[in-house]
Amino acid sequence: MIFKRVTLVGVVSADSSLSLPDFRAAERTFQLLTQVAGRAGRGELAGQVLIQTFYPLHYAIQDAVKQDYVSFFERELHFRRMMAYPPFTSLANVIVRDTSLEKAIRWSRQLSEYFSPHDDKGVRILGPATAPLARLKKEHRFQFLLKSPKRSVLTKCWAGRWPIAMPRRSLKPPCWLIWTR
Repeated sequence: MIFKRVTLVGVVSADSSLSLPDFRAAERTFQLLTQVAGRAGRGELAGQVLIQTFYPLHYAIQDAVKQDYVSFFERELHFRRMMAYPPFTSLANVIVRDTSLEKAIRWSRQLSEYFSPHDDKGVRILGPATAPLARLKKEHRFQFLLKSPKRSVLTKCWAGRWPIAMPRRSLKPPCWLIWTR
């Protein structure tokens, strides 16, 4: 057993992922803390886990400390239901990217005009907004988040006729669609 002599585990900034713009942040924090805590005290010696956090009252931290999977699951499911996140809603993350900031902004405006008739007709459209990684590999990035209780509605919204002309010389499309169930 690899971890049988590990008796102390420390997690610095255990809650840093809670501030990320991701609906799965609490789940990932809970998973990380329970996994790391499981490394301490596997052998004959007792183990301790030290957690540094700015949010000691957050349910992901509290439930991880108690190793209470059921409570975390119930709280997380309630949060996702209230905020209309998966598994209660389908999401599509549309990322607009271009090496030119001006072109990326122009594409974002055009997509915004394209998506606007679909807003509040079974699809909730958030954005455009600067992507969490605003610049990656010399490309400027903006994103839209599309939410709908039915995935088929998102498909119809996305698969409609594109009113936007794709650049002819572009080897890479300026938009990426990422589905999340």
